Amino acid sequence: MNSFAAKLIGWQKQHGRHHLPWQNTRDPYAIWLSEIMLQQTQVSTVIPYYRRFLQRFPDINSLALASLDDVLTQWSGLGYYSRGRNLHRAARLIVANHQGIFPRDVEEIRQLPGIGRSTAAAIAAFAYGERCAILDGNVKRIFARYFGIEGYPGGKGNEILLWQKAEELLPSPRDADQNRINGRIEAYTQALMDLGATVCTRGKPKCAACPLQSGCIALRDSRTDRLPAPRLRKPLPEKETVLLVLMKQKMILLEKRPATGIWGGLWCLPEMPVSKNAIEYCMQNFEMKVKPLAQMQPFDHIFTHFKLRIYPQPLQVVSCSTAIGSKGQDRGESIWMTPDDALNAAIPSPVRKLLIQHGCPQIIPS
Repeated sequence: MNSFAAKLIGWQKQHGRHHLPWQNTRDPYAIWLSEIMLQQTQVSTVIPYYRRFLQRFPDINSLALASLDDVLTQWSGLGYYSRGRNLHRAARLIVANHQGIFPRDVEEIRQLPGIGRSTAAAIAAFAYGERCAILDGNVKRIFARYFGIEGYPGGKGNEILLWQKAEELLPSPRDADQNRINGRIEAYTQALMDLGATVCTRGKPKCAACPLQSGCIALRDSRTDRLPAPRLRKPLPEKETVLLVLMKQKMILLEKRPATGIWGGLWCLPEMPVSKNAIEYCMQNFEMKVKPLAQMQPFDHIFTHFKLRIYPQPLQVVSCSTAIGSKGQDRGESIWMTPDDALNAAIPSPVRKLLIQHGCPQIIPS
């Protein structure tokens, strides 16, 4: 086994993380779920969602049989909702094409929705002991510093180089069966994740505690603060919208978003262009007479590719052509719901923030 892998495995045994809820299992479903949830999300944020999701959907079949709305309700607040939609879709494909058994072959895993090369490798390594290389953001940072690789690691040339390094540095392929038995590939894969998350961090890396410090070019050349190079980012374009907080009988109106686009498949407050008049818009689109209530402060929500300025517009419904039941009445793709029920539904983070920060149901008139 090469010294790079040996150092990492030895370090992980003593200093790595060993008690995360998705560790110490060979269940590919539990491992898959954790890998998807951990994409672009901190461990501390993921843990409660992971536990609740597994309790609600303990296996692939239960996830496949669930409605998308139920899945997104469990995902609500975790963000990047395409992950939840892809998870649900993949579960149904596994039931349809693999008799409900999670595939073992890394290339078959990679064909599932929402799973890329690195995620497929991590699942295969942890669930099946397969000798596969991972290359997530943390690992790119480790390699960029260790090998002194200039430039943005996600650039095409660097991406190819980093994958080559990831493959070369895997524990020795000699006696692959023995690798599976002694857990080398799992320990090595976990070590890379742990090192990037706890030692070789983006800011203020703890180089004195790093098992790779003797060979790290960035440390040798005092370049840890400059490597890896950040992506050159253009200023985020800005958009704006109005979210209508329509209130009647202590309930608010929610609409289901289209399956594609932002907040796909989630329940959201009705959206209106900022150029429209709210009273006229509600009459034309909802056949409602409304009157404005006390203004709420606008706020920003940052997406990957743009910044959205949200203007909440609270409105009291004076009259409405649709009857409203005491527990909410479904109007096709719209539903009246109490704020408490809304907070337990599949709603996007800005709507949740709005309801919580503005004190719903206190904002709802009696």
